[in-house]
Amino acid sequence: HEIRNPEVLRKAEKELAFVEKNNIQTLFYTQHHYPSRLTNCVDAPVLLYAKGNTGFNAPKVVSIIGTRNATRYGLEFCQKFVRELSGLFPDILVVSGLAYGIDICAHRASLQNNVSTVAVLAHGLDRVYPSVHRKTAIEMLERGAWITEFPSGTEPDRFNFVKRNRIVAGMADAVVVVESGDRGGSLITADIANSYYREVFAIPGRITDARSSGCNNLIASNKAVLMQNTVAFIEQMGWDTAEKPEQPVQKELFPDLNEVEEKVFRALNGVESMHVNKLGIELNLPVSELFFTLLELEMKNVVKALPGGMYKLV
Repeated sequence: HEIRNPEVLRKAEKELAFVEKNNIQTLFYTQHHYPSRLTNCVDAPVLLYAKGNTGFNAPKVVSIIGTRNATRYGLEFCQKFVRELSGLFPDILVVSGLAYGIDICAHRASLQNNVSTVAVLAHGLDRVYPSVHRKTAIEMLERGAWITEFPSGTEPDRFNFVKRNRIVAGMADAVVVVESGDRGGSLITADIANSYYREVFAIPGRITDARSSGCNNLIASNKAVLMQNTVAFIEQMGWDTAEKPEQPVQKELFPDLNEVEEKVFRALNGVESMHVNKLGIELNLPVSELFFTLLELEMKNVVKALPGGMYKLV
Protein backbone atom coordinates (compact mmCIF):
# COMPACT_ATOMS: atom_id res chain seq x y z
CA HIS A 1 0.00 0.00 0.00
CA GLU A 2 3.04 2.26 -0.31
CA ILE A 3 1.51 3.93 -3.36
CA ARG A 4 -1.21 5.37 -1.11
CA ASN A 5 1.37 6.97 1.15
CA PRO A 6 0.93 10.77 0.90
CA GLU A 7 4.70 11.27 0.73
CA VAL A 8 4.99 8.86 -2.20
CA LEU A 9 2.18 10.64 -4.03
CA ARG A 10 3.79 14.02 -3.34
CA LYS A 11 7.11 12.84 -4.81
CA ALA A 12 5.34 11.40 -7.86
CA GLU A 13 3.51 14.67 -8.49
CA LYS A 14 6.74 16.62 -8.08
CA GLU A 15 8.53 14.35 -10.57
CA LEU A 16 5.69 14.63 -13.08
CA ALA A 17 5.86 18.42 -12.87
CA PHE A 18 9.64 18.31 -13.40
CA VAL A 19 9.26 16.01 -16.42
CA GLU A 20 6.63 18.23 -18.05
CA LYS A 21 8.46 21.49 -17.34
CA ASN A 22 11.81 20.30 -18.69
CA ASN A 23 10.63 18.35 -21.73
CA ILE A 24 11.83 15.03 -20.35
CA GLN A 25 10.90 11.79 -22.09
CA THR A 26 9.72 8.87 -19.98
CA LEU A 27 10.65 5.56 -21.54
CA PHE A 28 8.76 2.54 -20.24
CA TYR A 29 10.11 -0.97 -20.75
CA THR A 30 7.17 -1.93 -22.99
CA GLN A 31 7.36 1.11 -25.29
CA HIS A 32 8.94 0.96 -28.73
CA HIS A 33 11.29 3.91 -28.12
CA TYR A 34 12.79 2.26 -25.00
CA PRO A 35 16.37 1.08 -25.77
CA SER A 36 15.57 -2.25 -27.43
CA ARG A 37 18.89 -3.89 -26.63
CA LEU A 38 18.24 -3.32 -22.93
CA THR A 39 15.07 -5.42 -23.09
CA ASN A 40 17.30 -8.48 -23.47
CA CYS A 41 18.87 -7.80 -20.05
CA VAL A 42 17.29 -9.44 -17.01
CA ASP A 43 17.83 -6.41 -14.77
CA ALA A 44 16.81 -3.68 -17.22
CA PRO A 45 15.13 -0.66 -15.58
CA VAL A 46 11.35 -0.55 -15.92
CA LEU A 47 11.46 3.22 -16.48
CA LEU A 48 14.08 5.54 -17.93
CA TYR A 49 14.18 9.33 -18.16
CA ALA A 50 15.72 10.93 -21.24
CA LYS A 51 16.35 14.40 -22.64
CA GLY A 52 17.66 15.24 -26.09
CA ASN A 53 17.18 14.77 -29.80
CA THR A 54 18.17 11.21 -30.66
CA GLY A 55 16.68 7.76 -30.44
CA PHE A 56 18.35 4.87 -28.65
CA ASN A 57 17.82 2.14 -31.24
CA ALA A 58 20.32 3.01 -33.94
CA PRO A 59 21.35 0.17 -36.27
CA LYS A 60 24.75 0.08 -34.56
CA VAL A 61 25.54 1.12 -30.99
CA VAL A 62 28.95 1.08 -29.33
CA SER A 63 29.81 2.01 -25.75
CA ILE A 64 33.26 3.52 -25.24
CA ILE A 65 34.54 3.62 -21.66
CA GLY A 66 37.77 3.90 -19.73
CA THR A 67 39.77 5.53 -16.99
CA ARG A 68 39.13 9.06 -15.76
CA ASN A 69 42.90 9.60 -15.71
CA ALA A 70 43.50 8.93 -19.40
CA THR A 71 46.85 9.13 -21.14
CA ARG A 72 47.55 10.75 -24.48
CA TYR A 73 47.72 7.23 -25.95
CA GLY A 74 44.18 6.45 -24.81
CA LEU A 75 42.71 9.81 -25.82
CA GLU A 76 44.25 9.68 -29.29
CA PHE A 77 42.99 6.15 -29.85
CA CYS A 78 39.49 7.14 -28.75
CA GLN A 79 39.41 10.12 -31.11
CA LYS A 80 40.72 8.10 -34.05
CA PHE A 81 38.32 5.21 -33.40
CA VAL A 82 35.25 7.46 -33.30
CA ARG A 83 36.41 9.37 -36.38
CA GLU A 84 36.90 6.18 -38.40
CA LEU A 85 33.61 4.66 -37.26
CA SER A 86 31.71 7.83 -38.12
CA GLY A 87 33.11 7.78 -41.65
CA LEU A 88 31.89 4.23 -42.25
CA PHE A 89 28.67 4.32 -40.23
CA PRO A 90 27.25 7.88 -40.03
CA ASP A 91 24.18 6.60 -38.18
CA ILE A 92 26.16 4.91 -35.40
CA LEU A 93 25.34 5.79 -31.79
CA VAL A 94 28.18 6.26 -29.29
CA VAL A 95 27.35 5.69 -25.62
CA SER A 96 29.41 6.66 -22.58
CA GLY A 97 29.05 8.08 -19.09
CA LEU A 98 30.13 11.77 -19.25
CA ALA A 99 32.95 11.13 -16.76
CA TYR A 100 36.44 12.60 -16.95
CA GLY A 101 38.97 11.03 -19.30
CA ILE A 102 37.86 8.52 -21.91
CA ASP A 103 34.11 9.10 -21.43
CA ILE A 104 34.12 12.81 -22.21
CA CYS A 105 36.63 12.22 -25.01
CA ALA A 106 34.19 9.77 -26.66
CA HIS A 107 31.33 12.28 -26.41
CA ARG A 108 33.39 15.17 -27.77
CA ALA A 109 34.81 13.09 -30.62
CA SER A 110 31.25 12.12 -31.56
CA LEU A 111 30.17 15.75 -31.65
CA GLN A 112 33.21 16.69 -33.73
CA ASN A 113 32.37 13.96 -36.24
CA ASN A 114 28.61 14.63 -36.36
CA VAL A 115 27.45 11.32 -34.90
CA SER A 116 24.87 10.89 -32.17
CA THR A 117 26.10 10.32 -28.65
CA VAL A 118 24.28 9.44 -25.42
CA ALA A 119 25.43 10.06 -21.85
CA VAL A 120 24.14 7.53 -19.31
CA LEU A 121 23.97 9.37 -15.99
CA ALA A 122 24.19 8.15 -12.40
CA HIS A 123 21.84 10.85 -11.08
CA GLY A 124 18.69 12.75 -11.98
CA LEU A 125 18.35 14.98 -15.03
CA ASP A 126 18.18 18.11 -12.88
CA ARG A 127 21.99 18.33 -12.80
CA VAL A 128 25.15 17.58 -14.75
CA TYR A 129 28.00 15.74 -13.05
CA PRO A 130 30.79 16.59 -13.22
CA SER A 131 29.68 20.20 -13.67
CA VAL A 132 32.83 21.03 -15.65
CA HIS A 133 31.32 18.98 -18.50
CA ARG A 134 28.11 21.01 -18.63
CA LYS A 135 29.04 22.80 -21.89
CA THR A 136 29.64 19.50 -23.69
CA ALA A 137 26.52 17.99 -22.14
CA ILE A 138 24.38 20.88 -23.41
CA GLU A 139 25.90 20.54 -26.89
CA MET A 140 25.00 16.85 -26.85
CA LEU A 141 21.29 17.65 -26.59
CA GLU A 142 21.33 18.88 -30.20
CA ARG A 143 22.58 15.58 -31.61
CA GLY A 144 22.36 13.18 -28.73
CA ALA A 145 20.77 12.72 -25.35
CA TRP A 146 21.10 12.21 -21.63
CA ILE A 147 19.47 9.12 -20.14
CA THR A 148 19.08 7.84 -16.58
CA GLU A 149 16.96 5.57 -14.44
CA PHE A 150 17.10 8.01 -11.52
CA PRO A 151 14.44 10.64 -10.80
CA SER A 152 15.28 14.30 -10.27
CA GLY A 153 16.92 15.07 -6.96
CA THR A 154 19.02 11.89 -7.02
CA GLU A 155 22.64 12.56 -6.06
CA PRO A 156 25.54 10.93 -7.95
CA ASP A 157 26.25 8.43 -5.17
CA ARG A 158 28.89 5.75 -5.65
CA PHE A 159 26.44 2.85 -5.88
CA ASN A 160 24.48 4.69 -8.56
CA PHE A 161 27.51 4.57 -10.84
CA VAL A 162 27.56 0.77 -10.59
CA LYS A 163 23.86 0.67 -11.53
CA ARG A 164 24.54 3.13 -14.34
CA ASN A 165 27.23 0.85 -15.75
CA ARG A 166 24.74 -1.92 -16.55
CA ILE A 167 22.82 0.48 -18.81
CA VAL A 168 26.05 1.49 -20.57
CA ALA A 169 26.72 -2.21 -21.19
CA GLY A 170 23.19 -3.23 -22.09
CA MET A 171 22.42 -0.42 -24.55
CA ALA A 172 25.24 -1.37 -26.91
CA ASP A 173 26.23 -4.07 -29.38
CA ALA A 174 29.81 -3.81 -28.15
CA VAL A 175 31.73 -2.28 -25.25
CA VAL A 176 35.22 -0.90 -25.90
CA VAL A 177 37.48 -0.38 -22.86
CA VAL A 178 40.16 2.08 -23.91
CA GLU A 179 42.21 2.35 -20.71
CA SER A 180 41.63 1.00 -17.20
CA GLY A 181 43.60 0.25 -14.08
CA ASP A 182 43.20 -2.89 -11.98
CA ARG A 183 40.24 -1.51 -10.04
CA GLY A 184 38.58 0.73 -12.59
CA GLY A 185 34.81 0.98 -12.87
CA SER A 186 35.21 0.06 -16.53
CA LEU A 187 36.08 -3.48 -15.44
CA ILE A 188 32.69 -3.74 -13.74
CA THR A 189 31.04 -2.60 -16.97
CA ALA A 190 33.06 -5.16 -18.94
CA ASP A 191 31.95 -7.97 -16.61
CA ILE A 192 28.33 -6.88 -16.93
CA ALA A 193 28.66 -6.71 -20.72
CA ASN A 194 30.01 -10.25 -20.78
CA SER A 195 27.06 -11.42 -18.69
CA TYR A 196 24.76 -9.83 -21.29
CA TYR A 197 26.62 -11.65 -24.10
CA ARG A 198 27.89 -8.39 -25.54
CA GLU A 199 31.19 -8.22 -27.37
CA VAL A 200 33.88 -6.65 -25.19
CA PHE A 201 37.07 -5.15 -26.62
CA ALA A 202 40.10 -3.79 -24.78
CA ILE A 203 43.00 -1.64 -25.95
CA PRO A 204 46.31 -3.25 -24.97
CA GLY A 205 48.94 -1.12 -23.27
CA ARG A 206 52.47 -1.45 -21.95
CA ILE A 207 52.76 -4.04 -19.19
CA THR A 208 54.46 -1.41 -17.03
CA ASP A 209 51.61 1.10 -17.40
CA ALA A 210 49.21 0.95 -14.45
CA ARG A 211 46.51 2.69 -16.47
CA SER A 212 46.47 -0.20 -18.95
CA SER A 213 46.76 -3.07 -16.46
CA GLY A 214 43.00 -3.59 -16.34
CA CYS A 215 42.75 -3.81 -20.13
CA ASN A 216 45.72 -6.15 -20.33
CA ASN A 217 44.14 -8.41 -17.71
CA LEU A 218 40.81 -8.46 -19.57
CA ILE A 219 42.62 -9.64 -22.69
CA ALA A 220 44.80 -12.16 -20.84
CA SER A 221 41.77 -13.71 -19.11
CA ASN A 222 39.78 -13.90 -22.38
CA LYS A 223 37.19 -11.44 -21.08
CA ALA A 224 37.86 -9.07 -23.95
CA VAL A 225 39.01 -9.19 -27.56
CA LEU A 226 42.36 -7.51 -28.16
CA MET A 227 41.55 -4.29 -30.00
CA GLN A 228 44.00 -3.87 -32.88
CA ASN A 229 42.29 -1.22 -34.98
CA THR A 230 38.93 -0.10 -36.33
CA VAL A 231 38.98 -2.51 -39.28
CA ALA A 232 39.58 -5.50 -37.00
CA PHE A 233 36.77 -4.30 -34.72
CA ILE A 234 34.33 -4.08 -37.63
CA GLU A 235 35.31 -7.54 -38.86
CA GLN A 236 34.88 -9.04 -35.39
CA MET A 237 31.43 -7.46 -35.12
CA GLY A 238 30.42 -8.71 -38.56
CA TRP A 239 29.35 -5.24 -39.65
CA ASP A 240 28.92 -4.69 -43.38
CA THR A 241 30.65 -1.56 -44.66
CA ALA A 242 29.14 -1.80 -48.13
CA GLU A 243 26.55 0.82 -47.13
CA LYS A 244 23.87 -0.79 -49.29
CA PRO A 245 20.28 -1.31 -48.20
CA GLU A 246 19.56 -4.94 -47.43
CA GLN A 247 16.75 -6.53 -49.37
CA PRO A 248 14.26 -8.56 -47.35
CA VAL A 249 14.70 -12.29 -47.85
CA GLN A 250 11.99 -13.88 -49.93
CA LYS A 251 10.41 -16.93 -48.37
CA GLU A 252 10.09 -18.57 -51.77
CA LEU A 253 13.85 -19.02 -51.80
CA PHE A 254 13.50 -21.46 -48.91
CA PRO A 255 10.60 -23.82 -49.67
CA ASP A 256 11.94 -26.58 -47.40
CA LEU A 257 11.44 -24.83 -44.05
CA ASN A 258 9.51 -26.73 -41.41
CA GLU A 259 6.81 -25.12 -39.27
CA VAL A 260 9.13 -23.91 -36.49
CA GLU A 261 11.72 -22.64 -38.97
CA GLU A 262 9.00 -20.68 -40.78
CA LYS A 263 8.00 -19.06 -37.47
CA VAL A 264 11.60 -18.00 -36.88
CA PHE A 265 11.82 -16.69 -40.44
CA ARG A 266 8.68 -14.58 -40.02
CA ALA A 267 9.89 -13.19 -36.70
CA LEU A 268 13.23 -12.08 -38.18
CA ASN A 269 11.82 -10.80 -41.46
CA GLY A 270 11.53 -7.02 -41.44
CA VAL A 271 13.86 -6.43 -38.46
CA GLU A 272 17.59 -5.82 -38.60
CA SER A 273 18.36 -8.40 -35.94
CA MET A 274 16.94 -9.94 -32.77
CA HIS A 275 18.38 -11.46 -29.60
CA VAL A 276 17.80 -15.18 -29.12
CA ASN A 277 16.09 -14.59 -25.77
CA LYS A 278 13.62 -12.12 -27.26
CA LEU A 279 13.03 -14.47 -30.18
CA GLY A 280 12.23 -17.27 -27.75
CA ILE A 281 9.74 -15.07 -25.90
CA GLU A 282 8.01 -13.98 -29.12
CA LEU A 283 7.70 -17.53 -30.41
CA ASN A 284 7.06 -19.12 -27.01
CA LEU A 285 9.91 -21.56 -27.59
CA PRO A 286 12.56 -22.81 -25.12
CA VAL A 287 15.96 -21.30 -25.93
CA SER A 288 17.48 -24.81 -26.09
CA GLU A 289 15.07 -25.79 -28.87
CA LEU A 290 15.49 -22.43 -30.56
CA PHE A 291 19.28 -22.77 -30.72
CA PHE A 292 18.87 -26.07 -32.59
CA THR A 293 16.43 -24.47 -35.05
CA LEU A 294 18.74 -21.48 -35.58
CA LEU A 295 21.64 -23.84 -36.26
CA GLU A 296 19.56 -25.62 -38.89
CA LEU A 297 18.68 -22.28 -40.47
CA GLU A 298 22.35 -21.25 -40.47
CA MET A 299 23.22 -24.47 -42.32
CA LYS A 300 20.50 -23.63 -44.85
CA ASN A 301 22.01 -20.13 -45.20
CA VAL A 302 18.78 -18.49 -44.06
CA VAL A 303 20.01 -16.79 -40.88
CA LYS A 304 23.34 -15.45 -39.68
CA ALA A 305 24.57 -15.46 -36.08
CA LEU A 306 25.89 -12.11 -34.83
CA PRO A 307 27.93 -11.27 -31.72
CA GLY A 308 26.07 -11.06 -28.43
CA GLY A 309 23.43 -13.71 -29.15
CA MET A 310 21.86 -11.71 -31.98
CA TYR A 311 20.50 -13.23 -35.20
CA LYS A 312 19.48 -11.78 -38.57
CA LEU A 313 18.25 -13.05 -41.92
CA VAL A 314 20.96 -13.52 -44.54
